[in-house]
Amino acid sequence: MNTLKSWFARKTLNIKITILLGIIIFIPIGAIITLVFQNLNANNSKQAITNLKYNMNQTYGVVQKTVELCNTSTQVFLNYQNLTDFLLTIENEKDINTLDLVGFYHDDIGMLENIVNSNPYLYQIRVYSGSDDFPEMLPILYHHSRLQEFSWSADYRSGEWQFDYIDTMSSNSVNTSEHTMGLITTLEDYEYGELAVIEVAVRMEEVFDTMFHSTNDEWECLVDSSGNIYSGSQEASCLWEASKTKAVEELLQLNAGNKTEDEQNIQDRLDVLKEAYFETELLGENVVVGILPMKELSGTMIRIVSMEDSLKTIGKYQTFYMFGLLAVFILLVGLINILVKSLLKHFYEILSTITRIQEGDLEVRTNLTGNDEMGHLGMQIDIMLDTIDRLMHENLKRELLMKNSEIKALQNQINAHFIYNVLEAIKMMAEIDEKSEISDAVTSLGKLLRYGMKFTARNVTVAQEIEYVRNYLELINLRFDFRINLALNISELIYHQEIPKITLQPIVENAFYHGIEELGEDASIYIKAYEEGNDFLIEITDSGKGMSQREVDEIHKKLAGDIESGGGSGNGIGLKNVQDRIRISFGENYGIRIYSKEMCYTKVVVRLPITHRGIVCNE
Repeated sequence: MNTLKSWFARKTLNIKITILLGIIIFIPIGAIITLVFQNLNANNSKQAITNLKYNMNQTYGVVQKTVELCNTSTQVFLNYQNLTDFLLTIENEKDINTLDLVGFYHDDIGMLENIVNSNPYLYQIRVYSGSDDFPEMLPILYHHSRLQEFSWSADYRSGEWQFDYIDTMSSNSVNTSEHTMGLITTLEDYEYGELAVIEVAVRMEEVFDTMFHSTNDEWECLVDSSGNIYSGSQEASCLWEASKTKAVEELLQLNAGNKTEDEQNIQDRLDVLKEAYFETELLGENVVVGILPMKELSGTMIRIVSMEDSLKTIGKYQTFYMFGLLAVFILLVGLINILVKSLLKHFYEILSTITRIQEGDLEVRTNLTGNDEMGHLGMQIDIMLDTIDRLMHENLKRELLMKNSEIKALQNQINAHFIYNVLEAIKMMAEIDEKSEISDAVTSLGKLLRYGMKFTARNVTVAQEIEYVRNYLELINLRFDFRINLALNISELIYHQEIPKITLQPIVENAFYHGIEELGEDASIYIKAYEEGNDFLIEITDSGKGMSQREVDEIHKKLAGDIESGGGSGNGIGLKNVQDRIRISFGENYGIRIYSKEMCYTKVVVRLPITHRGIVCNE
């Protein structure tokens, strides 16, 4: 230390000031960059945990709906007296004449089959009688011996769920489910005991979406009450799957207080699991983990999301900034020795700015200009602060959008289910009275409601959106004397591309209310889709009254956010919502453009990225 002081004392004033200024500049900025990246790491982990919790609760909501649906369907079958009477007749070994068999099959089995087919969430409901001495009535009533075809037939218990078994009973290989979960219930009689076994089954892929679309960065499993782990990642390598299973076993050990197998078995460990979301290290990898007990299934959902890629990216940027800062510092040492007097003023201005930033004032800017090093440093600090400010606003906007989506989903769920159930009842009444037009209208409206209330964590396909538009126009055509014809020109590849849910219908609705309705005559809506490089474009053209160029320019300004879109109709708020959802999903390069000619046509062009080059045939 004395040697260093002696060396410093022998240097000229310019060198002393140069060294001191270099240290004063380097250390605070280095500390700020380090603090910023530490905060980025912390915010990255916090955001990852928030997203994990939201996604898992979305999945849990689907599970709760599915369990409620299966319980309700089971009760319908248990309380259906004609089915119980038929099973008692079989149990008593009474002969049943052919007319009675045909009548039971046509009336009762047909009605039960309609209950199954009318609900899109159900995969199958089957009743396995306690006897084989009767003709099977597919797809509802089966012989008792059929149970032997299932892996769970030897140890099932009434009221319990069976997971991830292959349905080999279906005669249609396309509709055979390889990942089935079913609620198994016995139909009891006080005199004869067990009359039948009722299996209410759903596809696990529709209940646990992420589980069957796992990647190397995200993995999900379900642990049942016996400690069995179901993950649905059969396509992954055995080594990768084994490592994730081992990670789950470590989590179970961790949540059980690190007790050994001799001290506490798997069942006891499952009993102490609580809902938790945390960051940890598993198998040498930084991850965020979500543990969510599902009492409805007597199991626990566990999801593991890797943080390695995001942490490496932040680390690379941190290293880049630190080396960049070091390079700037070395350059300044040579130049400050010559320009120290002219740079002292700028230096103190920058130091003052840094002090205010440390005090929490992120609105401050250096506002320095010039081609020298201090001017460049001031501009870089301003750019960094602008980036921080933009990231903070984007995170706030994302969180608000996520909360609003959760609230809207909760508000719409109950009303949509109630209306859908009422529509099903109206449809049944219309079919009984042979009112086919009413039945078709109710069917179209039911499809609209079902599409709108169906939960999905991913975007939908263009084919699903087109089907939604078809049903919407069928209902519109019921209301008016004139008819709107829909023409399509879409390739098979584009039908399978991803698109945010309910994107095309608001555009078609605008075309009708603002372009076609006032004309009061037959009109056409033409939807064309084609590829353009790595993107595809969807054109929605109507033969309505069109718009002036001034109106088109005004809508474009609303889409760009240059002017505010208020409430009410005809102000572009519907198109602005579509534009915002497209850009949140795919980025600022995608969205909507509008072209129109008065009393001729209006064309809305939607640009989206091609996400799937291969076409999946068995969707």
